[in-house]
Amino acid sequence: MGAAEEKFIKSGKLSLWTERFGDRGDPVVLLVMGTSTPGLGWPDDLVDTLVAGGRQVIRFDHRDTGRSDCVDFTTDPYTLADLAADSLAVLDAYDTLSAHVAGASLGGAVGQWLAAHRPERVTTLTAIMTSPMGTDAGPIWVRALSGQAPDPDDLPPPAPSFLEHLMRAAAVPRITREEYIAANVETWRVLSGEVLPFDEAAARRLVEESYDRAGNPAAATNHDLAGRAMTADRRAPLSSIKAPTLVIHGTADPLLPPPHGAALAARIPGARLETIEGMGHSFLSPDLPRRVAELILRNTAQ
Repeated sequence: MGAAEEKFIKSGKLSLWTERFGDRGDPVVLLVMGTSTPGLGWPDDLVDTLVAGGRQVIRFDHRDTGRSDCVDFTTDPYTLADLAADSLAVLDAYDTLSAHVAGASLGGAVGQWLAAHRPERVTTLTAIMTSPMGTDAGPIWVRALSGQAPDPDDLPPPAPSFLEHLMRAAAVPRITREEYIAANVETWRVLSGEVLPFDEAAARRLVEESYDRAGNPAAATNHDLAGRAMTADRRAPLSSIKAPTLVIHGTADPLLPPPHGAALAARIPGARLETIEGMGHSFLSPDLPRRVAELILRNTAQ
């Protein structure tokens, strides 16, 4: 891992932890992580591959994760637009007018929001293991958890293996550090799917570092609440996105099955869909971070 510049930046009243890698003259790739995961969720191998490919890389801890500030969601709720505003604040702090934006899962929805509402700030968009930002997953999950058949007009629900894991996990205590780590490693195991090898050591490092860096590990669950808030701005037509877009999706994603990625690519003019055989809903398989980084490099060679 190369030398990084770390600094805290301001987004409104919040302080967000950030770090930057690479040559300051190279094009910027802003990495936006997914639900409940700090910037370290972007593996070092992925960052190193981007830097070696001539990119300057910025990753950061979302609010409510890592070393960034936590929020009392009850009194100060936030939405996808607020997470997008945090991303813009990071770019502003690094004097970056426009960046290649790569987002994973919820971060992919943030990237869509930026490309639709602030197109001048997005040079290219890479959306990884995500779904159209206007998709209301609530009814889909309700039908799945209640045993009802999926609505044929909806995108598919999570795989039964993931829903069964959620039911089991609800009864598992997460009071001590050890309980938290064991439970979250198991969640990453299920999210990673059943095809590619699961890098348990990498998952454990991520979970341990996420826990140890966080001021309040429980605050990260606020991302689920923010992700469910279907505000009007999320209904913006994806057909308005002009940034060259690459959608990367795994064929074994148990949280957002492949039709989610296909639907997103179909709604953005000129978007390309790149499927990775066996990839689930994580980067936690040997050599997978490098493969994803190489796809990002190709999309950002604009």
